[in-house]
Amino acid sequence: MIPAHAQASSTATRTPNTIKGLLLLAWACCLVLAPGLAAQKKTKPNKEEITQVLQLPKELPSAVIGETRRLTFHVTPLSSRGLLSAQVRDALKALTRETGGDPVLKIRAFVAGSGDLRRVRDLVSETFTERHLPLPALSLIQSGGLPLEGAQVVLEAIAAGKKEVNPQGLVFLSAPVAASENPLDPVAPLVAQSLDRLKRAIQTAGSESSDVLRVTCFLSSLENLAATRKQVEAEYPRAALNYVQTQRLPTHALAACEAVARLRRDTGKRVSFQPEEGEPLAALVAAQHVVLTGTQVSYGYQEANSRLAFERLQKVLEAAGVSGRDVAFAHYYPLADLLAAQVRKLRSEFFAASAGSLVLFEGLPGMDAGFAVDVVAVKD
Repeated sequence: MIPAHAQASSTATRTPNTIKGLLLLAWACCLVLAPGLAAQKKTKPNKEEITQVLQLPKELPSAVIGETRRLTFHVTPLSSRGLLSAQVRDALKALTRETGGDPVLKIRAFVAGSGDLRRVRDLVSETFTERHLPLPALSLIQSGGLPLEGAQVVLEAIAAGKKEVNPQGLVFLSAPVAASENPLDPVAPLVAQSLDRLKRAIQTAGSESSDVLRVTCFLSSLENLAATRKQVEAEYPRAALNYVQTQRLPTHALAACEAVARLRRDTGKRVSFQPEEGEPLAALVAAQHVVLTGTQVSYGYQEANSRLAFERLQKVLEAAGVSGRDVAFAHYYPLADLLAAQVRKLRSEFFAASAGSLVLFEGLPGMDAGFAVDVVAVKD
């Protein structure tokens, strides 16, 4: 039998150890249960948490105003890397490098392939917004092809430089069309005809080949493009050059090369026109400023639909402080001969004296699009 005082002594000895053991056990349980409790806490919805909403791309302007003497002209290199979105991003990066941070006022995008044209508009808006740059006006056209296998987009751009590079102004030259009935005819001889007329128009305007800033050749086929390149590069080695197949399955062979050049002489007028066969082939722009619009698209195939596109463009011009009477040059992008005839009928009503280029193209944004138009208007 253990004496009472011995039992008391033993209990007193064990009590601190027992308490310590219980504390260690509780701490271990906490370590085991803590991750589960934390997970439960995370799964509980936080009423104060704000749902993140992706912002829609900002709307691109319908028109921008630039100083004529500072305008520069650019064409992005072709790329076959990736799909349309990747190629658009690459083209915009190349454009930023080439312009050196100068504001880009206008982009004309030619898209080949089956990609969604509207994606180009979104990417232009997103890219310029992310870089905190002014948004450009945009013309968006689907072409039949580009001169690099796998290439889906090429961008032509007009930027505002820091220096005056066009002291007298600019000459905008229409694309003289050379065509033959057989769509399989070689394009190079037609290119020679179009370039010959273009050269005469440049000389008549008082400019030289070295003054040409950009040349765009619209072609029915890109076969044997080397022969076309040789002609254009020999004549205009300093210009930004672009070659675009207009349609995948053209109804006839075609070549039409348009250009922009520096104006060399003082015309004494803010805009004057150089006619050929009764139609203005060139617009000589000496005005201090120009209004550059994006494309206005006609939805539907009736004349009334085409008229609405012209009327919408008139409102855009009025918002920029000009009118149809101030239009110096217009680009027309119809998708069929019937629509081209409607354009020819209506353009004199809205832009009586303007020069311009009119060539059939593969497509436009919108399932029922018929034609598109963008313009250059003069502004003091």
